[in-house]
Amino acid sequence: MKPSRRQLLQSASAGFGHVAFAGLAAADAAKNPLAPKAGHFQAKASRVIFLCMRGGPSHMETFDPKPRLNADHGKPGKTPHCKLLGSRWPFKKSGQSGIEVVELLPETARLADKLCVLRGMHTDNENHPQALEQLHTGSFQFVRPSLGSWVLYGLGNENQNLPGFVSINPLTALGGRRYYQSAFLPAACSATLMGDAQRPSANASIGNLASPRLTGRAQREQLDLMQSMNRDFAAKTADPRVEGLIQSYELAFRMQDELPHVLDVRQESKETLALYGIANPSSGTFAQQCLLARRLVEAGVRFVEISHLEWDLHGSLNSGMVRNCAQIDRPVAALLIDLERRGLLDETLVIWGGEFGRTPEDPTQDGRGHNNKGYCMWLAGGGVRGGHVHGATDDHGYEAVEGKVHTHDLHATILHLLGLDHERLTYRHGGRDYRLTDVHGTVVKEIIA
Repeated sequence: MKPSRRQLLQSASAGFGHVAFAGLAAADAAKNPLAPKAGHFQAKASRVIFLCMRGGPSHMETFDPKPRLNADHGKPGKTPHCKLLGSRWPFKKSGQSGIEVVELLPETARLADKLCVLRGMHTDNENHPQALEQLHTGSFQFVRPSLGSWVLYGLGNENQNLPGFVSINPLTALGGRRYYQSAFLPAACSATLMGDAQRPSANASIGNLASPRLTGRAQREQLDLMQSMNRDFAAKTADPRVEGLIQSYELAFRMQDELPHVLDVRQESKETLALYGIANPSSGTFAQQCLLARRLVEAGVRFVEISHLEWDLHGSLNSGMVRNCAQIDRPVAALLIDLERRGLLDETLVIWGGEFGRTPEDPTQDGRGHNNKGYCMWLAGGGVRGGHVHGATDDHGYEAVEGKVHTHDLHATILHLLGLDHERLTYRHGGRDYRLTDVHGTVVKEIIA
């Protein structure tokens, strides 16, 4: 098998000294922050696909069965005027591992032995914007770089003709753009946004990939003139935003050749399109996005995020869970199958989950409130233990009580799987060194294969 760019870089690092190589890598990164870089140690994963379920999926209706909650259905809960609400749907033990998955997710359940389910998740805030921002950036109080931006800053990109961080169907309203930005990191580390969650489309794409007026050669001449003026301005102002703009223009020019090909899912076989369920009226939109994610990482994109909305089920739990699970189940399962059969799953870390979970009680008896004290996420591929459950919430699902994993711990573990030490991946800004996990975070070694 041909060695990857990452392996060549790591071999070079070992061959002529970590200090010497680090100096060369730093010099290269100063010229191009997207240049491929070696991690701090041998990685288990080289790329990430994050399936962001915006709104807070109910853990007791997905991957955390609660028999005691079902038995106590209708009894008073902890919150005044609220009664405990048992799950309407049974769970089934799946795979050789026997991981319990709700019957609403039959396709995902068939792949239970590939899932590492985190049942002890918790975070700091129960409001959607703040919790989503912490999930993406590690902070809900200050503007900080996105997880994808930190990964791109730490490792660079494998394909210099494509963006290194792509967000498909992003949530940009209500301050959502902050979830995908690079903040004080180099501007080139920000996400390239495809589509918009407020206007969902199966054919999410990037606009203006071809000029209606200029040939490629004429564009190059025009860009060279503009870049010469930009560099003159950058030399006078020393404004890093200008350098970021210069790099963005160059990347945009290179993208015109390769990105249209990557985004053209018509090149896929009929069997692959059927696997994802592209033609399915219910799941087709999310299926298209999952397929795009696979094509992007296969082409060398470092970090891809997909957003799925409407998991905030107050007073509409029954219809909402049926709808949402039908939309994501087959595409998510297809993504894992497709990655594996192409030899990509071992090096691709797939993450599924939202900003928090739901409460075991509700005054309407057809909904659940926000719950940041206990919820579920799962990981697959990329060096995690498949067929494994880590942590637990209490018998009713109010809060994590075993194997607790905070958002900071999740971030530290993701970086670790990518070969990055979360305490060493820092950036000097405003007189201090910043990192994704701030002063927190512990790698969850129990889930690493």
